[in-house]
Amino acid sequence: MSKQNTNDDKIMLLKSQIAEKKKGLKGKKKFSPLTNCSIELDGTRYNLHVSQKEILTNLLVKLNMYRLSIVDLNLEDEFVMSGFSVDEWITDIRLKLEILKYEEEDRKLKVLESKLHNLLSLDKKVELEIGEIESMI
Repeated sequence: MSKQNTNDDKIMLLKSQIAEKKKGLKGKKKFSPLTNCSIELDGTRYNLHVSQKEILTNLLVKLNMYRLSIVDLNLEDEFVMSGFSVDEWITDIRLKLEILKYEEEDRKLKVLESKLHNLLSLDKKVELEIGEIESMI
């Protein structure tokens, strides 16, 4: 077996592992917020639609601290932040973080898949293309 075939075999194995990971990704969820996605906290206004993972995670931690205090003080029915309950904000931020995680993992897998495809020998690329064409006929 030539070195080229050995590399192609390894690459095809890795590509199949990536395909399995892609299947394992939970389907991308649609962001249907409970809030208006614009929260003011500590004098700063945050837009959930454009906030990065780190900011969203920090907001989640702060809001959880608020939630713990709200429960301890028995203010569940009275405390509102930027027009919505803390639980609604937490729900929206968790969903947004889940979507960002999905997108990041999907992007990473596509990059790896592309790199592996570029490493295939010309013979293997031709073989795969012919197989793809045959499956369309």
